[in-house]
Amino acid sequence: MSTSPFDRLGLEARRLARRLTPEALAEEAASLLDRPLRLGVTGLARSGKTVFTTAVARALLFPDRLPFLQARADGRLIGAELRRPGDPEIPRFAYETHLARLAGSDGEMPGWPASTRMLSQLRMGLRWKPAGMVDRRIRPVRELTLDIIDYPGEWLLDLALIERSFADWSAEALATLRQGPRAELARPFLARLETLDPAAPADDVTLAELGQGWSAHLIACRTAGLAVSRLGPGRFLVPGDLEGAPVLAFSPLPEPKGRVPSGSLYAVAAERFDQYRKRIVGRFFREHFARLDRQVVLVDLPGALSAGADAVEDLKLALTESLGAFRYGRGHGMIGRLLSGVRIDRVLFAATKADQVPAAQHARLDALMQSLVADAARAIRFEGAETRTLAIAAVKAAESVFAEHDGRNLACVRGRIAGRKRPSVVYPGELPADPAEALARAAGGGFDFPPFLPPEGLVRDGHGMAHIRLDQALDHLIGDRLG
Repeated sequence: MSTSPFDRLGLEARRLARRLTPEALAEEAASLLDRPLRLGVTGLARSGKTVFTTAVARALLFPDRLPFLQARADGRLIGAELRRPGDPEIPRFAYETHLARLAGSDGEMPGWPASTRMLSQLRMGLRWKPAGMVDRRIRPVRELTLDIIDYPGEWLLDLALIERSFADWSAEALATLRQGPRAELARPFLARLETLDPAAPADDVTLAELGQGWSAHLIACRTAGLAVSRLGPGRFLVPGDLEGAPVLAFSPLPEPKGRVPSGSLYAVAAERFDQYRKRIVGRFFREHFARLDRQVVLVDLPGALSAGADAVEDLKLALTESLGAFRYGRGHGMIGRLLSGVRIDRVLFAATKADQVPAAQHARLDALMQSLVADAARAIRFEGAETRTLAIAAVKAAESVFAEHDGRNLACVRGRIAGRKRPSVVYPGELPADPAEALARAAGGGFDFPPFLPPEGLVRDGHGMAHIRLDQALDHLIGDRLG
């Protein structure tokens, strides 16, 4: 017997009524007060995730450099502390180790922390006084648990694989290998493929060889400054706890003509690709990404501009594809969470390393960032989440100066460069106001933003570290929860 639309509507209404009982709402209200706020630090490799997380923790512990964090400006922020991670299966973010590297220790000069190699979490507790008089009477001091989730940027590439087939990925990857400067780097891998018949019976030694060869090619591309966002998988670059696992023993292969024999190299590689996609990527997304409340997307725009227009376009494509896998919207109210579960309701797109760009051009860097993420931001806002873009430097390693050259007063940056004893003044090129013109200039090699090292004296007892707009970033990400 068929059911009418009105009958189905009535059935859904009764189901909803059972979920929205006073007991369920009371339980949800209690959980919202006690539940940690989970902030995901998202970004591709070398975007500055480890530095950002370290700087955020330091800034909240010593908030003297946070004038634009409203709770701090109002004098309502009482303080913060580091806490033990809530999930015993996730390693703790090594805050003290990273801070010591930034400060310089054991006679070493300050330097940048090592890139993230594993998933980690930093838990902090914040206390503040509510802004409203009524709220102060109900609870004069409030507390928030903040969980900051850090992970290798290479793993973000995997989100673009969730909906792809092995055949499509292989075809695109192999076509890419034969283009431009990548072709020379791909020669050893392609030569090995020439000796194989994808329809031949599979064996573990050959599959492991293919996986190692593909990993070596990806690493060679990244070392040469070539984009790898459309290739992946990310764990072939940073395997984490999957080092040597059979699920990483495959590579792109040309599709055999006709029927693909069961147990063939191609069939087993396709099976392992699907296992990787569903069991590794899918599980990681469900257990970590799908539980985020807030998200900061870090983008090394100065680095991409220095690498050329192709790198900027590749970065845009990688961000658009990967961000499409996240759940956005306003699901944090009592009813909203009961209906839709956890969703990300605030996103910050941050152009990192803004200190490499003269201060007068930061608005242009922000405009370029807006242009880069316009499609992704529009889709996220459509789902109901708030977005903002900012040009930031979580740790300020360089300062803006003017220098005269050939009778011109040029906007430059000054900082410490590896291998040099004294700070250097560098003219990185002028960033145009028009994002399209900036991309055109990048295509012609018009930019050279240097990777400065942290300055001496960056970490001082009882003080936060120098930064650019980190306080504004924090106000967007958690400011509303400190109201």
